[in-house]
Amino acid sequence: MASSQILFSPLCFALIFFFFFFSLPLIATSIGINYGQVANNLPPPKNVIPLLKSVGATKVKLYDADPQALRAFSGSGFDLTVALGNEYLAQMQDSGKARDWVKQNVQAYLPGTKIVAIVVGNEVLTSNQSALTAALFPAMQSIHAALVDCGLNKQIFVTTAHSLAILDVSYPPSATSFRRDLLASLTPILDFHVRTGSPILINAYPFFAYEENPKHVSLDFVLFQPNQGFTDPGSNFHYDNMLFAQVDAVYHALDAVGISYKKVPIVVSETGWPSNGDPQEVGATCDNARKYNGNLIKMMMSKKMRTPIRPDCDLTIFVFALFNENMKPGPTSERNYGLFNPDGTAVYSLGIKTSSGSGTSTSGSKNSTGGSSSSGGNTGGSSAGGGGGVYTPGITENPSPDYMSISSSPREKGRFVECVFFFLMLCIIKHRL
Repeated sequence: MASSQILFSPLCFALIFFFFFFSLPLIATSIGINYGQVANNLPPPKNVIPLLKSVGATKVKLYDADPQALRAFSGSGFDLTVALGNEYLAQMQDSGKARDWVKQNVQAYLPGTKIVAIVVGNEVLTSNQSALTAALFPAMQSIHAALVDCGLNKQIFVTTAHSLAILDVSYPPSATSFRRDLLASLTPILDFHVRTGSPILINAYPFFAYEENPKHVSLDFVLFQPNQGFTDPGSNFHYDNMLFAQVDAVYHALDAVGISYKKVPIVVSETGWPSNGDPQEVGATCDNARKYNGNLIKMMMSKKMRTPIRPDCDLTIFVFALFNENMKPGPTSERNYGLFNPDGTAVYSLGIKTSSGSGTSTSGSKNSTGGSSSSGGNTGGSSAGGGGGVYTPGITENPSPDYMSISSSPREKGRFVECVFFFLMLCIIKHRL
């Protein structure tokens, strides 16, 4: 009996360690999708859930608090973000109206529908509308106070979304800061994030930078394709994709404002690539959209998303958008950001497989520019639009090793091994006893 115990222990350790460490994928990043409805030909919300599952999504962001959608997502398991459009900000300064809104549009659907966040306004600070800007922070405060009154502030956070135009420049990341003319409005919002523990939301579109300057911006760099990337001369951090460089530009801007903002997390509330556009919208093609969104989603499915400046902070990303929305105003690209056509067929193949199926069929579009969506469908800006500075990195001669490997840090693997080792030791001790 003793000899069998001696033989069993190392064998048990080796087999179980191999099974746990090598067979189970260490995937922690969840996939977010923006679900806009600025169209007259979309399927009902109940038919949307299978499409979301087919691309591996676990988080969904709405641009309103549509009752039909909120009911449809009840029991679905998705983390849902609802929104208050810019047109409601003035009203929401009134604490009574804010409380009524929270009770009718949030509390009424809990706990069946898992609402985790409320986005108050979209790209307000760069809208050049002084009345909206003045109403934004008071509206955020009122909605948060309403959540406190309802006992929901621990499970639902309040935030607002910004375009990259809040930055004075965006290249290189280490040289960025927030626009001085926006600091008076932005600083109270940042203090609010620190106080409530909520993230700052950024709509980041590498497409804008490429479309603005295709001769100087590497297409592979913006599409997450293999490339030599560039090294930021100020920080010495290496970047092999533009999205992470844009996110770190915002982190640098936060650090530049003050040390108290170093812990404010960033959520990429919108990013995507149009599959069709007007002739002057350079890069808006079906193939580029397939590469951008397909590569991004595959990255999110396979590893934690972490940038060089915040290697210990997981980055949540919402892809824009679920559908092509035929009633969005603006250039052709605005109506062609979707992963799916209104009939539920894929605009292009993402090349991914999930437990629910795969992002399959390939029915393409063509070229374009595009943007974000405020309260359902207004155009927004990113680094190429309005004051933010076009992000145009130079390509270095000496690419450093694949920086993306920072996503699976030795510290994480060390913690995992320690847990497995502890578990196995308990099993061995119990067996011997």
